[in-house]
Amino acid sequence: MQTLDSLKLGQSAIIKGFTDEFLSLKLTEMGCFPGETVKLTNVAPFGDPIAIEVSGYQLSLRKQEARTVIIEII
Repeated sequence: MQTLDSLKLGQSAIIKGFTDEFLSLKLTEMGCFPGETVKLTNVAPFGDPIAIEVSGYQLSLRKQEARTVIIEII
């Protein structure tokens, strides 16, 4: 099982699901739906937070939040 925090800069993936019910509600409200394509676009100097492109906009997430998003790298 791969999670969003394992993406490398420029890689894309498809969201498959979530491991945290509370965070999944927050993330779906921000456009992170299962089946949606995401792309890692930026990483902070110390690796946290990360920025992803999803649903046509940039979203910043902490690594801890990104670990709750199950993905399939494309």
